[in-house]
Amino acid sequence: MGDVLAGFHAAWEFESDSVLIRFERGIRTPKLFQALGERRVPLEAIAGVTLTPGKRGTVVLRAVPRPGADPLMEAAADQLKEGSDPYRLVLPAERETLAEYYADELRARLTESGPAERFLVAAPEVPLQFKAYDGKASFDGRSVSFRWFWTGASSAKWKAGDQSFPVGALSGVEWRSPEVFEGYLRLLRRTSGEQPPQPDHDPAAVVFGLGYGPVHESLPFAAAVLAAVRSAGPGGAAPADAGPRRDPADIADRIRHLGELHEAGLVTDEEFSVKKAELLAEL
Repeated sequence: MGDVLAGFHAAWEFESDSVLIRFERGIRTPKLFQALGERRVPLEAIAGVTLTPGKRGTVVLRAVPRPGADPLMEAAADQLKEGSDPYRLVLPAERETLAEYYADELRARLTESGPAERFLVAAPEVPLQFKAYDGKASFDGRSVSFRWFWTGASSAKWKAGDQSFPVGALSGVEWRSPEVFEGYLRLLRRTSGEQPPQPDHDPAAVVFGLGYGPVHESLPFAAAVLAAVRSAGPGGAAPADAGPRRDPADIADRIRHLGELHEAGLVTDEEFSVKKAELLAEL
């Protein structure tokens, strides 16, 4: 088709085999859209198209993605608010006839339905990182790293120490929106058959809070990790390279906090000695 249909916050370019969605970067544009920038959605990733009345004199054109076709929507698991749905294009009501034309044209080109066997929409590009309430999460495409904050991490996470998970050791990602109570991002491990602890005590999870782990940062992160895990498959991926040496001042702060936990009786003598030795080894 090659035509462009512009709406509020986004414009859709209809190509022969895909729809290119370009999001605006204006101050009123949802932050998730700004973070995504643009997305190319192959027609084989779309199950249907709807056109419905919107709010305050608008109409909404929406492409319905096939289950399993988009890592972002799979990670979101129906938790996105309507205004943050990247598959919705909101237009003035007077453009309804034009929108209906494009909806019909798009429907005529769709040939697939049902769950997709693999991701068809590209995941957000790495490297990615964000600050949770209890730590900093980083992803370089090969491994996920959690570095705990002494101001927010539980004693259980401090005992476990900073974490690094190769994507080959993971089976999936669990994302609970920071816009609901007790939001978090949890990595699901292939070898763990046990019930995981609460996220604030799970070294494979970071918890969100007011201003920590916002949707536009944590959801693309979760989607990128999920896509990498699916690509790695059961055979796994190559392990990540060893990280850089730690800042001595940072190590000193961590040992100081560990000592406070020890004095408070939250860490045993043995745990204190072992963890202190691990931290000193990072220098």
